[in-house]
Order: sequence, then C-alpha cells, then structure tokens
Amino acid sequence: MSTHDFIAIGLGPYNLGLACLTAPIEQLDGLFLESKPEFDWHPGMLLDFATLQTPFMADLVTLADPTSPYSFLNYLKESGRLYPFYIREKFYPVRREYNEYCRWAAGRLPGVRFGHRVSLVEYGEDDGLYTVTSTVGDEVVRHRARHLVLGTGTPPHLPEACRELGGDLVHNSGYLKAKPALQAKRSITVVGSGQSAAEIYYDLLSEAGAHGYRLNWVTRSPRFFPLEYTKLTLEMTSPEYVDYFHALPEETRYRLEAEQKGLFKGVDADLINSIHDLLYQQSVSGPVPTRLFTNTALHSASWEEATGRYTLGLRHTEQRRDFSLGTEGLVLATGYEYRVPDFLAPVRDRIRWDGRGRFDVARNYSIDTTGRGIFLQNSATHTHSITSPDLGMGPYRNSWIVRELTGREVYPIEKAIAFQEFGAPEDVIS
Repeated sequence: MSTHDFIAIGLGPYNLGLACLTAPIEQLDGLFLESKPEFDWHPGMLLDFATLQTPFMADLVTLADPTSPYSFLNYLKESGRLYPFYIREKFYPVRREYNEYCRWAAGRLPGVRFGHRVSLVEYGEDDGLYTVTSTVGDEVVRHRARHLVLGTGTPPHLPEACRELGGDLVHNSGYLKAKPALQAKRSITVVGSGQSAAEIYYDLLSEAGAHGYRLNWVTRSPRFFPLEYTKLTLEMTSPEYVDYFHALPEETRYRLEAEQKGLFKGVDADLINSIHDLLYQQSVSGPVPTRLFTNTALHSASWEEATGRYTLGLRHTEQRRDFSLGTEGLVLATGYEYRVPDFLAPVRDRIRWDGRGRFDVARNYSIDTTGRGIFLQNSATHTHSITSPDLGMGPYRNSWIVRELTGREVYPIEKAIAFQEFGAPEDVIS
C-alpha cells in the first residue's frame, strides 16, 4: 500500500489547480483521485456562446504562480491559439475552451488517477495516516496519506416538489444531451434564477422559431438580477474580506451568506441585454411565443404520463396568488447543493462541525480537529464568503493549503490588496 504526503479526492478546477501547483515541489508527494474516466467540467452546459464569468487570469495557477507552465496562456501558446485570443480582445474565455485547457493540464500531471471511486476514508491512530479505499472497475485499491484535500464538488439540486417526479425532466447539468428531445416538444419551461437558467433560456429562445415550441421562464427572484461586477464589490474577493468574514459570529455569517448570493449567482449583464435584444428582434414579426414569470415560486408539480405533460403549481410571492402552468418539457436550472460525502463516516469524529451541522472550516481551510489534517476546497460560503466558489481565489486558497502541507510559503500569499476597510478601525480617527 503506497503512502503519500496527501491525497486529494475529486478533481474539479480547484484540486486540479492544486495538482499543478504541487507538481514542481519535489518534497511533496500528492495523489489525486477522480471517479470520472476523464476531466469534464459541467459538460451539460458547454454552450457555444457561453463564457466564464471570471477573466482568463483566474486560471488554475496564474494568481499564485504567473510563471507556471500550467497557465491558460501557455495552453493557448502550445495549442496555437495565443494570437487569436489576443486579437479577440476579451478577458473572458469561452467555457468550452476553459474545459479543454483543464483537460490539457490534467493530461500533463503524473499524480492524477481517473476512474477511482472513493468508498471509504479511515484514520489510523497508531501511524497517524488516513487510508483511502477506492474501486477501479472491479478492483479495490487502498492508498495512505498524512493529509486529505476534499474537492468532491456539489451534486445537482432538485426542488423538493420535483424529487419524486416522473417523466423526462432535465437538470441543467444534463441540458445539452437532452436538448434535441426537449426541442421536439410543444412547450418548454425553464425554472431557475441564475446564469445557467439565463443561458438555457437564451439558447432555446434563439431556436424557438425553427422548432415551434412555446417557451417559459419561471424565477422566484423579483427581477432578473445581474451579477454585480463593479471593482469595489470585487474587492470582496480579497484576503482582507476573508479575514473579516471568517471572524464574524456564526449567525452573522449565515445571514450574510443568504444575502450575498446575488454577488456570485447573478446573471451576466451582457446576457440579460442579449436576451432582451433577441426578444425585441423576434417581436418585430409579431408576438413572441414566450412568457417570463418573476416573483414566482414552484411549490408543487405533477406528471401525467398519458398526455406527456407536467403541471406546475406556482405562487406569486408578492401577490400571494397561486396559479398553474402546463408544460411538456421541464428544465430545472436550480443549481447544486453540497453534501457531505458518505465515505467520511468513519472519520466524522475527527471533523469540526458548526451549530448547523456544516463543516466548521478554519481560516487555513482545514476542517479536522488538528487544524492541518483535512482541507476543503469550495463549499465554504458560510465561513469564507463569496471567495469560496470564485475561480480567481482558487490559487490563493491552494497557496494556503500548500503552505500547510509543506510548512513553508512556497507561493507568496497576499495579505492586503483592498483599498476599502471592511471592519471598524482599531485606531482612533482624528
């Protein structure tokens, strides 16, 4: 059984970034286990027009190590696309290209193992090592490590009303595969408030005339909120704000977590404008076969197999009026929700939990009782604010984790970058 300095479980962009940053460190031996057969980042949403909502510098490594051979710019150079990207003059990479970049990086890393489905994590009190059991096909394999880094991602979230629903409803994570079948229906309804809902609505609206379906968009938000991307707001993705937020009382952090969703779950403003432009263009020829419902919450749903139709029970939250909507196609762009992996059950007593039963994530991103044994990627908006899901803060978090794993600051960690002050000053203002 092999023993490593650390084992990272799950290979999304954050653990992939950690793999890139630890690859040059000779003293550090890491193993990265991923259940999928290859890297594929949100394949169901790799729409041709979709871009990242963060600039290209928010790649796997640049904000920790601009000289890394695993940078997005180096990928472009090696693939012969650097000059076209330069001439394009846009900061935001096409999402499909970002996925190809990550696949390119994963293919160059010796410590990455695909097809490993982790089933159990145990801890040995005698040797102080974690044993990770995984299955590879029919084979059971075990690896040991001194540290763990969890990056298992977040599974799709379905509204309670739809969890036992029949039919062929689609979560946005599977949209592209289901798109041809959806477009064969006479009506389609998209439920959701964020970027994915907007992208799917725009994509379906663009082709509605060619297929002849009616299209609805249902959101419980009072309006179509744009992602706030002004520069002083962006300073909330800063070391100072993480320090400030993490030090707040638990209940205050949970209140802010709920209030700040619009800062990282809103819709790109350009996309909102493009949707309106498309609606206007189509309206020149007459009424557009689409309806957009705001302030509208989904509280029930039923499926009738004989007619192939869903009936959605909706409630206008401001008017407090109930109404129903019939639809043949149903797309739930309802996001993702973190679940504690079952394989952690044997080590639950080594993990810190907060008052609401979620990970009590320390400032250094550890979640275990020793403060340096198990580290968490993402899934910590309740402790580290909107920096947790931000791609640009991934290299910053990984710099912390690398420091904890090695005992030295391999990649310089920024302490202060913001112009504003987030808390009350310590000194007297005169």
